[in-house]
Amino acid sequence: MNDSTHRIHLGHGAGGRLTHELIGSMFMRHFGNPILLQRADAGIIGQLNGTIALTTDSFVVRPLFFPGGDIGKLAVCGTVNDLAVCGARPAYITAGFIIEEGFGMNDLERIVASMAAASSEAGAMVAAGDTKVVEHGTCDGVFINTAGIGVVPAAWQSLHDGSRIAIGDKVIVSGPIADHGMAVLAARNEMGVSAPIVSDCAPLNGMIHAMLERFDGVKFMRDATRGGLAAVLCEIAEKKPFGVIIDERRVPVRDATRAMCDMLGFDPMHVANEGTIVIFIDARQAHDAAAFLRSHRYGGGAAIIGEVTGQQPGMVRMRTAIGGMRIIDMPEGELLPRIC
Repeated sequence: MNDSTHRIHLGHGAGGRLTHELIGSMFMRHFGNPILLQRADAGIIGQLNGTIALTTDSFVVRPLFFPGGDIGKLAVCGTVNDLAVCGARPAYITAGFIIEEGFGMNDLERIVASMAAASSEAGAMVAAGDTKVVEHGTCDGVFINTAGIGVVPAAWQSLHDGSRIAIGDKVIVSGPIADHGMAVLAARNEMGVSAPIVSDCAPLNGMIHAMLERFDGVKFMRDATRGGLAAVLCEIAEKKPFGVIIDERRVPVRDATRAMCDMLGFDPMHVANEGTIVIFIDARQAHDAAAFLRSHRYGGGAAIIGEVTGQQPGMVRMRTAIGGMRIIDMPEGELLPRIC
């Protein structure tokens, strides 16, 4: 068989026979469900009862495949996690593909299969999609855009804004930080660096909702993606009548990740994660919640790292390993481009 039959052509995005063959042989085979099988111009999802949460995101990670994931898994996990930290139960997602002419069919299928597996684990049905093909050299392989929709139970509707955070609350991270950013950077091999680091990319909605059902003292959650842990903490403390103080010795960072950050001059606090969330919780439930998270496959490194304080409102401070105090600032500029 000619190698050209195993690559994407402009005709695959033209809406004709090749488009329909691609949809039927690949996307329907992996994503097929009653909604998609209607082959309508819009997915008819029926009625959703409750408060609706909606999110959208675009994924341009380079390289497309990295230890622990790929752009397909990343797209689904990023979308369902954005919904879940707002208290929403993910229900449906969309998948829009922009594919470069000449991209390999085998690589595309690998991405689609990974996306299907992640959406199945998350319980979020792919209800609509789109495919566009652009000329060779105008897209770096494939870009993916997603949107996600979910329903927020009444008890969890204040999680998204942090309005219930109070002085004395504890801060938990659900696992080691900076793995994703360093795994992607190592996979590029631009600096001749290799390291045994695996991205933390994972769909966290199951873990999050199990925690919320068990602990009513959770006040706020956010996934620490671009900008890392520092960005989340600074964003929630900014212009608030409270400050946040964390203990550097309690912030979990894997040895290999820390070593790579040190070698390249990165602060792990600023490096992106894709399977780690930040949780503000009533102090009375913090230790039990951290233990509960550690019992879950995606929360094994969960730790209480700090607390909310009435001192220096609007600021995030870190008690360093040598006993000093350091101000944590919002990251400036693009630390690591194309990591999601």
